[in-house]
This record gives sequence, structure tokens and C-alpha cells, in this order.
Amino acid sequence: MNWYEKLNQYFPIEEMKSREHIEMLLKEKGDIYHKDEGPLHVLMYAELTNFIFIDYIFVSKDARGQGLGHKLLEKLKVKGKAIILEVEPVDYEDSDSGKRLKFYQREGFEHASSIGYNRRSLATNQINKMEILYWSPTNESEELIYEAMKKTYEMIHTYKDKELYGQSYQNVDEVLTLEQDGEQKDIFDHLS
Repeated sequence: MNWYEKLNQYFPIEEMKSREHIEMLLKEKGDIYHKDEGPLHVLMYAELTNFIFIDYIFVSKDARGQGLGHKLLEKLKVKGKAIILEVEPVDYEDSDSGKRLKFYQREGFEHASSIGYNRRSLATNQINKMEILYWSPTNESEELIYEAMKKTYEMIHTYKDKELYGQSYQNVDEVLTLEQDGEQKDIFDHLS
């Protein structure tokens, strides 16, 4: 199975970029967008000056629990930059969603609870709610994580979207919000 098939089988359709989109990013934005691939993993990420955005991380179920995910994250952590990624909210009917969150919690990631992220999927036309997790060696503020996510959304997620999909994703200000009231819940609080 090739790298795209692995990602496509693991990630829900509303989270997947087209193969053409990813290949275009690798070719046209190869200075920042990277693929790290092995027989048991696929890692797609963007590395910018002050942060890294993990677009996709896949570890084969045959390799889970053997430290491969930890090693992949360590390769990024040694760069000394904030690392940001998106996860779906916990689905209590999908035990993998809770396991993923526990993994990221063990790896030192925090939930950017003040950042709201609701994007309409071009594949399903449904609103897809995601949560933002981040790891930072320098205790970055959620405001800085928010600005990095906005940059990621505009540079990576919506790159040539009209050309690739025949329509455009929503404007970044409709998708990402920064809440100032402090009433948000940390998704790690619900893990047992």
C-alpha cells in the first residue's frame, strides 16, 4: 500500500486532502512541506521558521505500542520549535480517538482550548469540528498558536483549493476563532 492509501484508509474523508493537493504541496512548497515515510509510518508536516504543523501522522496498527510514534515526534521536537496538530474531539464510540489523545498527552502536548476550529469539508459539505493540540519548548501563548494555525490554514489547507477542488474553503476568520472568556474545557480533562 502506498503512502496516500495508508492515510486515506486511516483518516476520515472530511480530514483528507486529495492526493493531487498533497503532491502539489510536496512539489511546489517542498521547502516547507515534507513527507517522512517508512514501511510502518507516514508523517506529513510543514516546517516554518518558528513552528511545525503536523498535517498527518500515521503509524501502522502492527507497530503501535512499540515507540514509533514517540520517535517520530522526537525527531520534530529536537528542532526546538512549537509543534501544532489537529485532532478530532473525543468520540466515545471510537476508542482510537481517546487513545490518540492519551498518546499526545503523554508526549507533552497541550490543548489549545481557547482556539475554535470549525471547517466545512469540501468532500461532505458538513462542518467538521477539530481541536488544536500543541507542544512548545518555550511555553508559547495560545495567541501565538492561533496565529500559526491561521498561517497553516492559508498556506497549506487552502493552497490552490479552487484549482484543485473546483471551490474554495471558507475564509480563515470563519474557520478559526480565539475565545477570550476562558470558559473552554480542556479535552484532556475527560480522559480516564
